Amino acid sequence: MTMVFILERTVRIMLSLLFIIFFFWIFGKMIGFAFRASWSFIKVMFTLVFLPLILVGLVFKGLVAIALPVLLVVGLFSLLDRA
Repeated sequence: MTMVFILERTVRIMLSLLFIIFFFWIFGKMIGFAFRASWSFIKVMFTLVFLPLILVGLVFKGLVAIALPVLLVVGLFSLLDRA
C-alpha cells in the first residue's frame, strides 16, 4: 500500500467520523425543535425521517463530499433559526 492510498483512506475515515458527530448533534437539536414548534406533520416528517435518510444514503453511497456540506448548511439554518 502506498502512502497516498493510506492518506486518502485516513481522510475518508476522518470525514466520515466528522459527519457522524455533526449528524447526531444537529438532528438531535432538530428533534427538539420539531416537537417544540407548531409545524405541520409533513415538515416534522421531513425533518425527522426524510432528510436524515437522504444524508445517510449519500454517505453509504460514498458521497460524503456532498453529504457533509448539506449537513452543515442544515445545521447552520437550525442554529440561526433559534436566535
